Amino acid sequence: MALTFDEYGRPFLILKEETQERVRGVEAQKANIQAARTLANVLKTSLGPRGMDKMMVSPDSEVTVTNDGATILDSMDVENPIAKLIVDLSKSQDDEIGDGTTGVVVLAGSLLEQAEGLLDKGIHGTRIAEGFEKACEIACEHLKSISDTLAVDDTESLRQTARSTLNSKIINKYRDHMANICVDAVLAVADTERKDVNLDLIKIESKPGGRLEETQLVRGIVLDKEISHPQMPKEIKDAKVAILTCPFEPPKPKTKHKVDVDSVEHYQELHAIEQAYFRKQVELCKASGATLIICQWGFDDEANYLLLKNDLPAVRWVGGVEIELLAIATGGRIVPRFEELTEDKLGKAGMVREVSFGTTKDRMMFIEDCSNSKAVTVFIRGGNKMIIEEAKRSIHDAICMVRNLVRDNRIVYGGGSAEISCSIAVEDAADEICSEEQYAVRAFSAALDAVPITLAENSGLNGVVTLSSVRAEQQEQKNPYLGIDCMERGTCDMKKQMVYETLHGKTQQMRLATQVVKMILKIDDVITQGEQQQ
Repeated sequence: MALTFDEYGRPFLILKEETQERVRGVEAQKANIQAARTLANVLKTSLGPRGMDKMMVSPDSEVTVTNDGATILDSMDVENPIAKLIVDLSKSQDDEIGDGTTGVVVLAGSLLEQAEGLLDKGIHGTRIAEGFEKACEIACEHLKSISDTLAVDDTESLRQTARSTLNSKIINKYRDHMANICVDAVLAVADTERKDVNLDLIKIESKPGGRLEETQLVRGIVLDKEISHPQMPKEIKDAKVAILTCPFEPPKPKTKHKVDVDSVEHYQELHAIEQAYFRKQVELCKASGATLIICQWGFDDEANYLLLKNDLPAVRWVGGVEIELLAIATGGRIVPRFEELTEDKLGKAGMVREVSFGTTKDRMMFIEDCSNSKAVTVFIRGGNKMIIEEAKRSIHDAICMVRNLVRDNRIVYGGGSAEISCSIAVEDAADEICSEEQYAVRAFSAALDAVPITLAENSGLNGVVTLSSVRAEQQEQKNPYLGIDCMERGTCDMKKQMVYETLHGKTQQMRLATQVVKMILKIDDVITQGEQQQ
């Protein structure tokens, strides 16, 4: 927009014309498919136990190395709106299931590849989408028929599921140790009656340094804090914990105020009043029977000295989330005013200790053997921050898979066996469909083969040859558990290899991929606002 004047001096506005780029019909559909497939091809090499890792460097030069699909896509600067749908697809899988974020994108990319061939044959995008949806339901029903049920109290099966999840991660060398930690953490907070797990009760803390195998499960809370005074005891047994959200300081009026001190007597009087407040607050804590003070706010040296003098160890500046977890774990009440602090509001912990690490004087508080074990902490050690962040993501995925088993204890077997079996079932069902949707159903069957082919290729095998061999064996032996032997253990039977995946996770993967592909196929007009021209 510009302001100018005519020959008579009258002002008028010149408006800039907006240009638009517009793509319609099959061209638009193919452009959308190409954008989504490009992103899916990036993740293909990260699928499976022998998948490759990706290194992302942020604008701030922060380096992230991972093979987690959701993390890779989240770190990429994606501008294409269709490619953003694929990023959201991976996030949805991560939020709902916690694992399978790479597989869902690979499946979606394969479905779009098959859809492009059908569009070339002249089949309408809507019919393709409907055929895919019909095939997806056939595949999900088939998954239920080949699933096995595990007993939730069978901890070995839960551990094996966690191991299968950790098998494709950087920390797979220590997968047995990590799987035990994940299962113990979930079972500690699981509500078996409601078949639910509150993941907010599982806190993940870390400290760079040490080795990955030093990672441990703390049956309590770990705080990245230290005892407020160096002379206070560093280890407290059978602690009675007072959890305070009120500061150790004199009350402040809410209005603006000013105090004029014009003599020594006035200053000493003011100091005495302040001391009286501190002494009263400390006495109330002592009278309640508390042996440890956890305060959400800070306190100055005066209050710190009085706490030391009264043999009351204290921790200050504890965050609100940690305060809530502490209250749950110790069975204590969060106290907002000193006057309300009584013995029945104190939490109980068998051991509270301050632990120092290495030569850096880094210290953390371990609050263990709490009266209520419904809050636990996974404490991760690692050589550097990058390894620790990847370990956090891996443990989160494994914890989510164990939680899914507590919710729904049905499993299918991995290694591409479920996809191959579903592909055979969907192909057989296609013969009974008379309309042109039959082509879409067959295409869905072919798309499912992309997962085992990619697994084989990432393991250094010939994808097509390996798939053909396993598929023929499945049909010949009527064994739906035969998959790709990625680790070369001598058998293709995933049941014998004990490669477990949750039924809920696998069906969700297929449904999410199908929904996104259906959405992309129904877009036949793309209007892009271009730059304004004068």
